[in-house]
Amino acid sequence: MKILAFDTTTKFLSLAVYNEGSVCEYNLETANRLSLLLVPTIRRVLDALKLDISDIDYFAAGLGPGSFTGIRIGLSAAKAFALALDKPLIGIPTLDALALNSPVTDKDIITAVDAKRGLVYSCIYRYKSGRLIKSSPYALLSKENFLKSLKSAGIILGDALMVYRDEILKFALPAAFTDRDCWYPKAHNIISLAAQSIKKGGPFNSGPIYLYPEDCQVKRTCVSKGKG
Repeated sequence: MKILAFDTTTKFLSLAVYNEGSVCEYNLETANRLSLLLVPTIRRVLDALKLDISDIDYFAAGLGPGSFTGIRIGLSAAKAFALALDKPLIGIPTLDALALNSPVTDKDIITAVDAKRGLVYSCIYRYKSGRLIKSSPYALLSKENFLKSLKSAGIILGDALMVYRDEILKFALPAAFTDRDCWYPKAHNIISLAAQSIKKGGPFNSGPIYLYPEDCQVKRTCVSKGKG
């Protein structure tokens, strides 16, 4: 079985290939060049592994929440590959993949992604019987409500720590923070979650998770035509 997985919801492109038991991952900071780099990077990684895109059995992609543009670019590419090759596409919530960056613990695992404008994408997880279980909904929270959601000791990870770390510390919670390398979703975690979904036999979801209604609105410009 071969799986090509990638996440494009942050400033990093994380891409991984599962090939009969081994995983190769490549991470690249793309800034605003994602649309130019995604397909060439996929081609370069597959060439290095001596694989063709037609060899892939499953495609997996991060669904968000995160960068609105990044979600659209990544899912559009994944859907195009899956449709052209008649292969399944498995969508993985980005916060789930991010939470897997945390070490196994008996404490809450809190994902905190900077959604800009004083907002945070967040979800709370717990390990139960060795599996990571979501214990809250995916949420878009104000900074104040995010701080209020930190009700117990836990591990916090995500790039919102760059903005709110000091305020979390002032909140007087015994919180632990992961290293910066763990603040962004990794494609090998998307492969792990996709493999679980494949084992269950689906269903496979590929709908984006935006949470940010304002970013999903397309503004129309009305043009008045003069009388000829």
